[in-house]
Amino acid sequence: EQVLSGTGVITGLAWTSMGGATLPIEATRIHTLNRGFKLTGQLGEVMKESAEIAYSYISSNLKSFGGDPKFFDEAFVHLHVPEGATPKDGPSAGVTMASALLSLARNQPPKKGVAMTGELTLTGHVLPIGGVREKVIAGRRQKIHELILPEPNRGSFEELPEYLKEGMTVHFAKRFADVAKVLF
Repeated sequence: EQVLSGTGVITGLAWTSMGGATLPIEATRIHTLNRGFKLTGQLGEVMKESAEIAYSYISSNLKSFGGDPKFFDEAFVHLHVPEGATPKDGPSAGVTMASALLSLARNQPPKKGVAMTGELTLTGHVLPIGGVREKVIAGRRQKIHELILPEPNRGSFEELPEYLKEGMTVHFAKRFADVAKVLF
């Protein structure tokens, strides 16, 4: 597995039937002829909804996150989730998708070596997810030592054995703004 990187590319953490996995999510602007949003990848309904929420949230809050507020008015955006690994818990890619869209709109690559997970609400809250242990292991396996997890999952992270937490920098996010601060 290689870790993709660059503007519009964010590493998510997924929980699959095979255990934890890293899940790169890519956002790109196809053209500026009209506005639109297209989604591809092996996505279930819940993940599609997460993508819609991420798109709505970022496009309506772009200015407060230092992006050009008109970016989405004239951008046809394509969000792609590569990887055959189909995540078990659908909504946990919300913050990852929102971060990919924000990176694209700011035209700025995210901080390198960071992976994340968390469900995003329409008002920017970060909700808890499942599979914290599996996701932390997946990050370690990819030599990723900086993670963003939902604040409500702090307890589950702290209960992990020391050898899994060792050398990991973890940021706990209550709101999407906490995620953006780490990345940009």
